[in-house]
Formats: sequence, C-alpha cells, structure tokens
Amino acid sequence: MHESGEIDAAATRVYRLRVIHPTDSVEQIAARSGLTADEVTTAESRLFALGLLRPSPGGGRVAISPESAADALLAPLEQDILQRRIAMATTRARLHSLSGDYLEARSMRSAKTVIEVVEGIDNIRAVIDDLARTCVKSIDALTSSRPTEEAIRASTPLDLEQLERGVRTRRVFQHAARKHWTSVQFLETLATAGAEVRTASALPSHLLIYDRSCAVLPLDPQHTAAGVALVRDPAVLNFLQQLFEHYWDRALDFAETEQRSGAEPTGVERDVLLMMAAGRKDEAIAHQLGMSPRSVSRIVARLMDRLGAESRFQAGARAALNGWLS
Repeated sequence: MHESGEIDAAATRVYRLRVIHPTDSVEQIAARSGLTADEVTTAESRLFALGLLRPSPGGGRVAISPESAADALLAPLEQDILQRRIAMATTRARLHSLSGDYLEARSMRSAKTVIEVVEGIDNIRAVIDDLARTCVKSIDALTSSRPTEEAIRASTPLDLEQLERGVRTRRVFQHAARKHWTSVQFLETLATAGAEVRTASALPSHLLIYDRSCAVLPLDPQHTAAGVALVRDPAVLNFLQQLFEHYWDRALDFAETEQRSGAEPTGVERDVLLMMAAGRKDEAIAHQLGMSPRSVSRIVARLMDRLGAESRFQAGARAALNGWLS
C-alpha cells in the first residue's frame, strides 16, 4: 500500500477536472485549473497514491470514485485487522478453556489444605496478587514494620484496584509510618481512595485477611520475604480476625494527630513511658515500636523533663503517682 498524501485544494481541483476530462493531458489540466504542469503532476501523484486516479487503457487518467478507492486502499488493512481479531478470539478461547480447571484446582486447594506454606518472594507475590484480585468483600491488614518503597510500588496498584471494586479495606500500620514521608504519602493515597487507615504503637506481626476466609502470615516475622503460611482453618481464622479487631479498636485513625493536647502523654509517648517504667532499654523500646533508638531517647528525655525526674526510675515513680501508668 502506498503512503497516502494530503488531499489539498490543488489535488481536489485536479481530481474534479479528471472526472470531467479523463483524456486531457497534464498541460490541458494545468490550463483548465490555473496550476502549473509541475503542480498538476504533484497533485496527480497524490491522487494515484490514494487510488483516486488510475491509468486508462485508451490513454489518459481515469478518476475513481472515493468509495472504490477506499475499498481498494483499505482492503489489506481490514484483512489484517480481521486476521488479528480472529487470532485474539482464538487465544482468548484457549485461555478461557482453563477457567474450569483453575476454579476446580482452587476449590480443591482450599478444601484439602487448611494451612499451606508458600516460599520464595516471587511465589508469595503471585499468591497475594491472586488473593487480592479475587477477593470481593473485605481485606484486613496489620503491617508491623514500615513499608519499603519497593513494597509500596508493588502494593499500590492492587490496593487501588480493590478499593475501586468496592472491597472494604482496613489497614493498621505502626506509628513510625507517620514519620516517614514515603509512607505518609502511601497512607494518604489509600485513605483518599476510601481505605480505612489507622496506626498503632506496636503490632505483633504482618497479617492479611481476605474475605475472612484466608489469612496470610509470615513464617518468620523478622524476614517476611522468606515464606508465608496461607491459613483457611475456620478456628484459626476466627482467632486471627479477633486479633486484628483487638489492634484495630485500639489504633489511632490516620486522620487524627498522633499527639493530643494536655500534660498526660498519649500515643507513642505513652507507649515509650510504659516500656520505660517496665525497665526496658531504649534499644528494646525502639525495636518494639519500629523506631530508631535516637528517636526513643528524645522521647524519654522529654518525658523526664516533663516529670521533673533525674532518673528513669524516678520518672516511672512520678508517672505512677500521676496515674499515667494505669
């Protein structure tokens, strides 16, 4: 197929004259149109490329109707499109033919295996992707460490797709996520899209519950990429759902400020105070809350200054007298 040219005013004028005077020479067409012979030749070249002119066996050039020219010019394209559509339909039919096997295999897996172990980060992501795309009612999640940028990039499209489908999404993160700009942007994106987002001081482990029918737990909470357990046992699921509700009820809504007004510590300050009063060191508190030891040290210093204490023991005693540890 030739490269189609633009049909400008000169080409239109020459085309009209060729319809009326098919046997005229280039010079005659030029005289009739007020164009030069070179302009007529250029215009006819464009018309030939579009199939609007054809050589006449008896001499001259015959103008072809636009409909006939379009049929001849676009026929190869339409044939190619038809073949592609047939190929697409064939491929779709082949893929859809596996739907029954897929659904049967999923039901057999769910029925026969109440706890399934999945190892390897790629396999874990594939399973979570499948659970996320097939859930229809709810997703409840505890995120016990600050999400990495890679995790955020992988999670965001799925999270937004679920929310767009109307899946109720409840997510609990650690308070430390409020201090990290990338995490804050991620939480704001979820909240804006309709997710219910809260933060808590300390969470026991990562946990995902899909439609209250399948839970995902890391085999090792300290190395979540090593492997996960898929739990479908009703008794265990009920316990995990109650565990989630326990932390959900006590978590702070992301839209609220972490620090409330008043002298008595709240939020992270209260958690640090309780652990400090229990005799835990800054490093242990930091690990538990997902914060840096330096941040914990600053909070401890603020608390001791507020209590007028010269030692951690004295701070704990005065906090108890104030009723802050109850």
